[in-house]
Amino acid sequence: MSNIDHYENFPVASWLCPPNLRPAVQAIYRFARTADDLADEGEHTVSDRLTALSHFRHDLTQAFTEHPHFRRPEVFVPLHEQVLRHQLPAHPLFALLDAFEQDVRYNAEGRGYSSMGELMDYCGRSANPVGRLMLHLFGVNTSAALTQSDAICSALQLINFWQDLSIDLSRGRYYLPEDWMERLGVQREGGRLTPDDRAAELVLALADHARQLMIQGAPLAWQLPGRIGWELRLVVHGGLRILDKITSLNGRTWAIRPTLNRLDYLTLLWRACLPPPSSPVLSPNARSS
Repeated sequence: MSNIDHYENFPVASWLCPPNLRPAVQAIYRFARTADDLADEGEHTVSDRLTALSHFRHDLTQAFTEHPHFRRPEVFVPLHEQVLRHQLPAHPLFALLDAFEQDVRYNAEGRGYSSMGELMDYCGRSANPVGRLMLHLFGVNTSAALTQSDAICSALQLINFWQDLSIDLSRGRYYLPEDWMERLGVQREGGRLTPDDRAAELVLALADHARQLMIQGAPLAWQLPGRIGWELRLVVHGGLRILDKITSLNGRTWAIRPTLNRLDYLTLLWRACLPPPSSPVLSPNARSS
């Protein structure tokens, strides 16, 4: 599913992740990745996928009990160990499952999101829990840090959607906010958006909105010390770089999927050494959201 790319931002076993936290990060990643696999279309029916996610939810509940019994011990035994070791909060993990179940239902119905507010609510469950779990592991729990983390994670989720339009539209996955589409007179026709000029305006406005959200949260990456700060700086600039590429394509990501290359990664390293990015001037459509 489109949102699983977001989980690749976990610092899984990287040199930036402290060795004592790697088992926890890997356990959380395995949980999210397996849930995504269960929710993915594959060859299974919608009913089968929802049943599998229901069983997965049962195992997650067990992971927070004293004497658990798991259907999927390969996922939940390591997670249970990290719950005990790091006192992982339950709510973010259950929120992720809520988002996966919603994806199954919405995609089966060919249903989209009526407004940006509804889409942001989805991001609050599909993306923000990742950042909150990571902050918990690093012992960061201030309300300001959590708010900035939510902004970064929601921005990453939205950037992933606008980057993957060509994939999602062709598969009947609709994450474009319908109120923005209606305001700009954009229609879906199979795997395309029409008319081209208005569709490009829509995607550019959505990219502006995601950029502003990312920049609202970005100072967190420069406030956090050590490895987590550097990790987050690269994540922030990776998202912003994709937005740069969306702009260079004039928003036509329903036709071309922008990706990062080796030169881009060198650019990310250089930008991570600079002060936090400043707020850009938004397009009128982004301001009116």
